[in-house]
Amino acid sequence: MSTLKSKLPPIGQLGPFIALVIACAFFGLTTERFFSGENFSLILQQVMVVGVIAIGQTLIILTAGIDLSCGMVMALGSIVMTKVAADLGLPAPLAILCGIGVTALFGLINGLLVTRIKLPPFIVTLGTFNIAFAITQLYSNSQTITDVPEAMTWLGHTFSLGGTNVAYGTVLMIGLYLGMWFWLRETAAGRHVYAVGNNPEATRLVGIPTERVLLGVYVLAGVFYGIASLLSVSRTGVGDPNAGQTENLDAITAVVLGGTSLFGGRGVILGTLVGAVVVGVLRNGLTLMGVSSVYQVLVTGILVIVAVTVDQLSRKAAR
Repeated sequence: MSTLKSKLPPIGQLGPFIALVIACAFFGLTTERFFSGENFSLILQQVMVVGVIAIGQTLIILTAGIDLSCGMVMALGSIVMTKVAADLGLPAPLAILCGIGVTALFGLINGLLVTRIKLPPFIVTLGTFNIAFAITQLYSNSQTITDVPEAMTWLGHTFSLGGTNVAYGTVLMIGLYLGMWFWLRETAAGRHVYAVGNNPEATRLVGIPTERVLLGVYVLAGVFYGIASLLSVSRTGVGDPNAGQTENLDAITAVVLGGTSLFGGRGVILGTLVGAVVVGVLRNGLTLMGVSSVYQVLVTGILVIVAVTVDQLSRKAAR
């Protein structure tokens, strides 16, 4: 007879939800404005850029890799799409595709260096982080792009849902997570991602092209960084060359808090969404309490260490 314990999800999957419930309960009791539709909508708007970046980061971490360049690649994409629209007068849809094309190209470069030359993902993406930063500053002349077409800011607009203003970008983020959850769970290509991260050599021996899977993951991650570029422009209304410098760490934090193993092969994409929201809730709640931003970073760092510790202990227990 199966026990209740055997029916429950692993602690790595339950952890993000438990942390979210505890954080919401704490801030709900300590601040009057926390439990309001407008505040929750604001939290989702604040995390939607990092949340979409974290989708790509999750895919890469599932393959036992890591991408330090994601934030700066996102910033480069936002500069490309806004600058070609402002300077060259390209229609907004074509300019957006140019920005996503550039971020996908960086994903392709990262993937080729990892799969063909066998360089460690940490070193590759550290290098492309600096390359993307330099190109962003040079191409923009370190100037913010303000002449942004209206079509690029549409996702930052809101609609009323039950008396609460909800951003279209938030709906897009949630839709992307649901789509990727279905793809990873229900398709052969999605299951191959888990297989490569769990045991690449065994995966190769059963006939799955591991290098092709890895390359596809990095390119797909680049596409998500491009979508995050559009969300960044939509939310701020400008192309900011100084954006993206901390989003890589924020995205990795969301993935780790969401229960995805840094050792690859284990994790649920929806957990990453919860992890991103946990970070958003902590920062929002501490801000409402008047706590300095330094302590917000401190709490986030502690949570990351706790999450990685839990992952490491659960891996040892499974052996």
